[in-house]
Formats: sequence, structure tokens, C-alpha cells
Amino acid sequence: MLALVVGTLLAVGALAYVLYPLMMDPVFAPRPTRMTGIVRADVGESEAVAALREIEFDRATGKLSDADYAELKSRYTERALEAMRRGAAPPPADEIEAAVLAYRARMKSCVRCGPRPEPDAEYCSTCGLFLAGTCAACGARVTEPGAAYCTSCGHLLAA
Repeated sequence: MLALVVGTLLAVGALAYVLYPLMMDPVFAPRPTRMTGIVRADVGESEAVAALREIEFDRATGKLSDADYAELKSRYTERALEAMRRGAAPPPADEIEAAVLAYRARMKSCVRCGPRPEPDAEYCSTCGLFLAGTCAACGARVTEPGAAYCTSCGHLLAA
């Protein structure tokens, strides 16, 4: 009988020792849940986007019906758009166009395929055309796909 009491006390003590971190650790402490149905008036852009992600997850896991999802999505999308419009004014179209043109000018471009994504490319990765367009030695135009040497002077175009 004494062995049963001691064994029970040891088992309860071991259980308390194992469960103590789970019950008292702030990492595992229960957190207040967010109510997704409430729309605050001061929801910012990042909060609205986070709310949109949350309702998307809730719908995917079956916690939110399609009707509720549609209503909440329209509300939060509207709030996100309002927050974006209240933010910094977008740069004028001329500045955007100038930035795009400056970026494209830095990139090598293929006559056939357009700008190449590889900044250090010597040949077009799609059609094989020499990207520089002219021979560095004589200045002759190189138009043959996959050309390794200049047809005018025989200079090596790329290693």
C-alpha cells in the first residue's frame, strides 16, 4: 500500500514538473483572439493587408463562410485602398518613365529579344546573339546569332 501511495505521488510530481513550463511560460500562455468581424475606423494599410490574409486563412480552414468572407474582404479591401491613397502621393508618370528608361539603359539588350535579365551576359540567353552589337576592336556590327569572332577583323567577341 505504501508503494502505491509513493508511486502515485511521484507520478503526480513528474506530471506537474513536465506541465509547469507549458502552463506558466508566456510563450504558451493563451492569447486574446482577434475578432475578424469587427472593422475599426483607423485600420492602416499593413493592418488591412494582415486582416485580408487572416480572413483568407480562416476561409481556407473552414472557420469563415463564403458569405462572411465576401463581406469582410470587400470591407478590408476598401480600407486598404483608402490607406494606400492617404499615403504618400505617387511620383509623377514622367519620373517613373525616366526611372524605367534608366534601368533599361544599364541592362544589355538583344536586338531580337529585348532587355536581358543577366547583367553580365555577353550573348542573349534566348537566341544566342552577341549582345554588345559591335566589335570592340574594329566597330563592325555583329548580327550573326552565336558569333564568337568578328566577321570583319576576326577579333574574339567573348570568352
